[in-house]
Amino acid sequence: MTIQWFPGHMHATRKAMAERVRDVDAVVELLDARLPGSSENPLLAELTRGKPALKLLNKQDLADPALTRVWLDHLQARPATRALAMDASERAPARRLEAACRALLPNRGGLVKPLRVLICGIPNVGKSTLINSMLGQRAARTGDEPGITKTEQRIMLAEDFALIDTPGLLWPRIEVDESGLLLAASGAVGRNAYDEEEVARALLGRVRPRYADRLATRYRFAPAPAAPDDEVLTEIGRRRGALGPGGRISLQKAAEVVLNDFRSGAWGPLTLDEAAARALARSGRRLASSGDEPEVDE
Repeated sequence: MTIQWFPGHMHATRKAMAERVRDVDAVVELLDARLPGSSENPLLAELTRGKPALKLLNKQDLADPALTRVWLDHLQARPATRALAMDASERAPARRLEAACRALLPNRGGLVKPLRVLICGIPNVGKSTLINSMLGQRAARTGDEPGITKTEQRIMLAEDFALIDTPGLLWPRIEVDESGLLLAASGAVGRNAYDEEEVARALLGRVRPRYADRLATRYRFAPAPAAPDDEVLTEIGRRRGALGPGGRISLQKAAEVVLNDFRSGAWGPLTLDEAAARALARSGRRLASSGDEPEVDE
C-alpha cells in the first residue's frame, strides 16, 4: 500500500521555510520517538542543509526506552548535531531545549547576536503541545489531526532566544511504503489519504513480532504467531464491541480501535521503525527478546 499526502498548504510551507532558513542559526527537528527514521523528513534535511541541528525525539514515553537510547546515540554521532528525548510530562522542556541549542552555537547569544532557531517536524508529532508546555500556557493550537498549525509563530524563550515555529511538513513523495504506513498509523497523514483497515492490519503485522505480549494484555487474547493479521483485527473488533449493522463485526470500527490505541499509547511503550533494528546492529548490540534491555554481543 503506497501512501502519499502533500496538500496545498505544505507547498506554501516549503517555500516559506526555504526563505526563513536563511535567517536562522540552528534547526530543531521533532521526530516521533516510536518511528524516528520514518518521521525524519528528507525535505527538511535538504532545506536546512549546513545548519546545526537538534534532533528531538518527542513522545519518548510512548517509545521503547532501549531503542530510544540507541537512536539518541546514533543521531548524536552526526556532525553538528545534538539529540534529546522528551515527552509531554517534561517539567522544564524550554530550559533543556535552550541549553542544547546554545551548546550547538556557543558563539551566539546576547542582545548583540541573538539566537534564532527554527523548530519543525512532520504533522501531529506533538510540536504544538511541546511549545505550550514550554510556555506554560495555550499559545499553539493542538489536536489529533495533522495540519493544525498553518502559520508561522515566533516565540521568545529568552531576551536573546527566538524560537520560530513552523507548520508540520511532509515530503512530496514518500519512497518507502513502510514509512508511509507508519506515518499514517501515527496520525501524521490526513485520513483521506489512506485506508484505515489496511493501515491497522499493517500496524498489527509490525507490532506482533516484537510486542505480541502488549496486544495480548490489551485485548485479552493471544493469537497464534502465524494467524493472519485480518483475523487478529476481526478478533479485536469482537472483543471491543466494534459492531456494524445487524450485529456484524465492523472491520472499520476495529481499525479505529487499533489506531486510536496505538496513538494514545494504550499498548505500552514500543518502537516500530525497521531502521531501529539496523541502528541496533550498527551499535554492536541486540535485543535478546521483546522488552529486554540491549545486551553487548560477545
